Amino acid sequence: MTQTTDLTKNSANYPGTVKEYLWQWKETSIKVVYETTGEGTPVLLLPAFSTVSTRAEMRPLAELLSPNFQVVTVDWPGFGDSSRPRTEYEPTLYHQFLTDFVEAIFNSPVAVVAAGHAAGYVMALAQSKPHVWSKIVLAAPTWRGPLPTMSKQQSGWHSIVRELVRSPLVGQFLYKLNTAPSFLSLMYRRHVYTDAAKVTADFIHGKWLVTQQPGARYGSAAFVTGGLDPVKTRSEFMDKFQQLAMPVMVVIAENAPPKSKAEMEVLAELPGVESRVIPGSLGTHEENAVDLAKVIKSFI
Repeated sequence: MTQTTDLTKNSANYPGTVKEYLWQWKETSIKVVYETTGEGTPVLLLPAFSTVSTRAEMRPLAELLSPNFQVVTVDWPGFGDSSRPRTEYEPTLYHQFLTDFVEAIFNSPVAVVAAGHAAGYVMALAQSKPHVWSKIVLAAPTWRGPLPTMSKQQSGWHSIVRELVRSPLVGQFLYKLNTAPSFLSLMYRRHVYTDAAKVTADFIHGKWLVTQQPGARYGSAAFVTGGLDPVKTRSEFMDKFQQLAMPVMVVIAENAPPKSKAEMEVLAELPGVESRVIPGSLGTHEENAVDLAKVIKSFI
């Protein structure tokens, strides 16, 4: 079920209508927050998974698209303003959530823009339910979390780290280290943004606040350790692009880390996949929303 929650009167940061989608996962009820702005043909924006994942990172893009489209942005379960219960965050949860959310909110095929790790979930749904998406835009798509990327593969110690972060005392300490403003600033300057001048103290403070919500460490630990990786190998990811019923465009971030950029470029070579290159790194959907909006409008 859905219920409308008007947050506009409480904060100027919410230009659209904010609603709650009440979703049941096994024995757990999860409140999912999403936002709608603009009018016209609907477009769904899915933020990247990260320690600071929130629909707010899609807001600059939503504002640029809203004069031409009805734009829906959503906080993934376990992230942003959505509920963050102490459940097992795993690909099965997000595959089912995306399926249920799209079928509940939209009554016809919808164009989707997926950032980062959201790409794998969008492509899996494209294979299982071909008529859900009308067009797909993947912004700096990734499929492997930070720790597996560093070690080049999944490892048993990744799950050990995940459980440590989920634990009451040690987990809170480890999470605090991983979300310290100084560490967030380092990561943004190294992997996420290309213009260091944009990574201001106020900007990092806003990102830090995202990490301080109760239960935020559970989803974050799953992502960082590879627990939210939608596939385990490159070939498995590429298989999701075979024999598709809808157009797909991959947007390559020109300044992305070499390993991540190589994965994007492989996708661009697949038959039937269009590609564009825009400035930016893994956060190009937020940092370079103007460039991304231009290619999206030309595509959809």
